[in-house]
Amino acid sequence: MNQNIISMIGIVAAIAIAAGISIAGSQGGSNIEGISVLFLFAIVAFSIQWLAFIPAFIFQTEKYFDLIGSITYIGLAIAALLLSNKEPGAIILALMVVIWALRLGSFLFIRVQNAGHDSRFRSIKPDFLQFLMTWTLQGLWVFITFAAGLTALTSASDHPIGGFVIAGTALWLIGFIIEIIADKQKTVFRSDPANSDRFIHTGLWSRSRHPNYFGEIVLWIGVAVVAIPALEGWQYLTLISPIFVFVLLTKISGVRMLEHKAQRKWGKEQDYRDYHKRTPVLWLSLTTPKNR
Repeated sequence: MNQNIISMIGIVAAIAIAAGISIAGSQGGSNIEGISVLFLFAIVAFSIQWLAFIPAFIFQTEKYFDLIGSITYIGLAIAALLLSNKEPGAIILALMVVIWALRLGSFLFIRVQNAGHDSRFRSIKPDFLQFLMTWTLQGLWVFITFAAGLTALTSASDHPIGGFVIAGTALWLIGFIIEIIADKQKTVFRSDPANSDRFIHTGLWSRSRHPNYFGEIVLWIGVAVVAIPALEGWQYLTLISPIFVFVLLTKISGVRMLEHKAQRKWGKEQDYRDYHKRTPVLWLSLTTPKNR
């Protein structure tokens, strides 16, 4: 199938999925002039990416891609909190997303600035529709991953601190810490010139081949759990958020792409084959895996 057609289908599908989730999450939510706040947030999430795409395509740069995504999260979280009933659970929910986005956004921005480029975009940038689809998918990523949280924040239901909020916060904290440690360990590893062409297999990376993604999935499960007490009826469909994160990171981008790249680069090396065999692809092993 022609790449332009695939890109167009991807763009339309992303918008349709976001529209469906926003309709489901709008039940019992806030409205502005009769329009669902959640639907407006979906429009904002996509609009920010499309506006940022214009200079990105003109100047052929991807350096601000992840930063724009993080800014979108932060903006939506703050706006939703201001429109919320300011319940304790809502405040905790917004803070979790803002803190995560500030940390990851700054980390990724600094990393791409230091590297000078992001290899993911090398073949994508010159193609208008393919690059536009990438920015559109980021709009979908922001909205869907935050859908349960945004729905809870804009819901009219009470959101006190209870078992769900405590358990979800604990999960978020565990995932957040794992992601930070994994990113730090890989950054230190890559900073050593001797490791420039090697794969990392120490620290958390000895217990999972992708511990940063494991942490990311766990923290978004935590966000969804915190959101549960404020949801009702069709709004529960927004709990697809952590499932979407898992599928996207493991089946579409992230793990799938990196595993393929690693196999091409180190697949013939015995050390890598042993590491690949003994180390879980995603889930963090509680014990140091042994050679099998």
